[in-house]
Amino acid sequence: MNMDIATVNVLPYEDFVNIFGNVVEKCPIITAAVWSGRPFLNLTALETAISEFIDALPESGKEGILRCHPDLAGRDLQSGTLTRESREEQAGSGMDVLNSAEVSRMARLNEEYKERFGFPFVICARMNDKANILRQLSERCPNERAVERARGIEEVKKICRLRLQDLVLTDSPNKL
Repeated sequence: MNMDIATVNVLPYEDFVNIFGNVVEKCPIITAAVWSGRPFLNLTALETAISEFIDALPESGKEGILRCHPDLAGRDLQSGTLTRESREEQAGSGMDVLNSAEVSRMARLNEEYKERFGFPFVICARMNDKANILRQLSERCPNERAVERARGIEEVKKICRLRLQDLVLTDSPNKL
């Protein structure tokens, strides 16, 4: 579905939330909150509205957003309970075809990360492959909580941007 911004701007509230409710994983409340900011000038303005909403949240709210994300190559992938978007993103990065050693390493690192920070490791899977994801997960485990919270939120914004681009036509260049 690629609609233009004019179509986005006239969507009734329920349709807007149904269509855009998972651009931030399992956080339709964010989409519901930005709906009232219509009309959006373009796709960038919609993305900015979502980013500014996230940035204005207290740290606990940002951690709540991170907690809505599934473990990469975790039980939700194995049991088929991922959202459609997460399933496609994880498959695109190779998370669905890990060998047994990679599955074990991923599970161990995911658990270490969650124990240390209280939220799952978040990375934009569409911008990474399985080797890079495993490396990043291993490298980010020693970081401080505030650093990882901020890094995770930046990854959420990357995921959001790509999901929005799947739904809305990209801004056309300005014509002089």
